Amino acid sequence: MHILHVVGARPNFMKAAPVYRACVARGIRQTIVHSGQHYDANMSDIFFTQLGIPQPDFNLEVGSGSHAQQTATIMQRMEPIVIEQRPDWVLVYGDVNSTLAGTIVCSKLGQLVAHVEAGLRSFDRTMPEEINRLLTDQVADLLFTHSEEAAENLTSEGVAAERIHFVGNVMIDTLIRLLPQCEPPQFPGVNGRYVLVTLHRPSNVDNPAALHQIMRALERVDQSLAVIFPVHPRTRRRLEEQAYKIDNPQLHLIEPLGYQEFIGLQRNATAVITDSGGVQEETTFLQIPCLTLRSNTERPVTVTIGTNKLIGSDPDRIISEINAILAGNGKKGAIPTLWDGHAGERIVDILMASHL
Repeated sequence: MHILHVVGARPNFMKAAPVYRACVARGIRQTIVHSGQHYDANMSDIFFTQLGIPQPDFNLEVGSGSHAQQTATIMQRMEPIVIEQRPDWVLVYGDVNSTLAGTIVCSKLGQLVAHVEAGLRSFDRTMPEEINRLLTDQVADLLFTHSEEAAENLTSEGVAAERIHFVGNVMIDTLIRLLPQCEPPQFPGVNGRYVLVTLHRPSNVDNPAALHQIMRALERVDQSLAVIFPVHPRTRRRLEEQAYKIDNPQLHLIEPLGYQEFIGLQRNATAVITDSGGVQEETTFLQIPCLTLRSNTERPVTVTIGTNKLIGSDPDRIISEINAILAGNGKKGAIPTLWDGHAGERIVDILMASHL
């Protein structure tokens, strides 16, 4: 049996790693194709090292570009690889442009495709990721879901039940395995409690007024808290375009971190402010209050069961929610079903059974 993994952005690596390890344990031949959507070493290369998976067999090196440019370039460069390799299964992960591009190429070649983390829906079609999710799930042959509500979304869209498999959360597999090794880095001037921030979605960073409001809110956070903000390259470019000046020494803008360092910061944070889907899941498992700067989420289980709250980007709301957490009124939550560290193994068991 031969499995080809398609990855392209930081979250994909954490999702692919447990599936890769489960394949190794079963002696399955594997090939990794990296689209190169994230080409900064801190955003990509370091993850292969920390997650214990090898460097990709193929790097398409597509770099940045519009959604159409990225998707088209991935398709053009990936097609000859799939034709040459002829794997038994192609696995695509998450909802980035590599996910959709790989699915389209393989389905048109008659190649079996499985989507890991299928069924997520924000019900907001202004998000490019939502389009990728919808189209991928309609075409892929097997759909592996991380929550019961994701499976319900697929059923409501007319997807046949035999294509849907509730396996749990592969991101949490990686988190559980590496958590003992995850220690936070030390920063000058940060000796006590802190808020951890991530910010990268276009609705927050590509709108100058919205980004300015969020940054000013972060500067207003109670002086008893430091604010640690690993800045995504996209977000840093936008801040540089605005010539943004930091007026609060408690706000620390730092370079992107490796996975273990970032999880180390999460596990010890007083709260996390984010617009990332994966961080919503990690904070739910770690039982850290999470404030998501969005009006919707494709991971509602983190809100209904977990520690996540959707608060939009109003600066006064950000401050009031942080103050509530400081007062001991942060959102409490539980860990969703099958977020137990064994999702990757379940996926490979199903792929092997489907191959017989």
